[in-house]
Amino acid sequence: MKRLLASLGFAGLVFSAAANANAQFRVIHASPDTPAVDVIINDDFSSPLLQDVPFTGVSNFFSVPAGAYNAKVVPANQTTPVAINANLLLADGVSYSVAATDLFANITPRVFVDDNTLDSANARVRFIHLSPGTPNVDINLAGTSTTIFGNVAFGDSGGYRTVPAGAYQFDANVAGTSTTALTTGILNLEANTVYTVYAMGLLNGSGAQALQAVVSVDAVPEPGTLALLGLAALSLVRRR
Repeated sequence: MKRLLASLGFAGLVFSAAANANAQFRVIHASPDTPAVDVIINDDFSSPLLQDVPFTGVSNFFSVPAGAYNAKVVPANQTTPVAINANLLLADGVSYSVAATDLFANITPRVFVDDNTLDSANARVRFIHLSPGTPNVDINLAGTSTTIFGNVAFGDSGGYRTVPAGAYQFDANVAGTSTTALTTGILNLEANTVYTVYAMGLLNGSGAQALQAVVSVDAVPEPGTLALLGLAALSLVRRR
């Protein structure tokens, strides 16, 4: 298993919806051919932060004091080999999504800064492209030429969009074309809620590794849950 060391700094970033001085982060398993993993913080192998996280798993947000942390990713219920060894610098009031991405041979941590600002009248949704080998994509309203997120490359976020609450279905098209790689199931987006839609899996994959949409609920009005582990598995219609 490849050992990878990544130093990730975030000085000067501001999270607009910060309600406290702590940082928040969550972990996403988006490497399609990597088995279930444990996540270890600051070498505390006796008490993993997360255990047996499967591909497409999206953890809860964790609230921690700002500062420097080391995160290691290892096979579930093992201490070696270390697949990812990442040093994270987490800032006060900032929320981060830390994803294990790419295929196993090139597994790479990618960090996204979240903006979980609520809009009481609308839903807010973000798209992140985490499907290795899939070209840049446009995210359109299904069956239309209306582009919501344009030309998003692997490993990138299309940013956030504010949309009226309602039921939506999206096509992921090869950027600049009408060739549809996948169509999501119906997404019921509620006002005063923030969502992320991830593309995970392989364009020509099958079974658990097939190209798929994974959806997380990132923020809801208090009191509420910030994110749900494994909130994924929205049905897809694949088009070849």
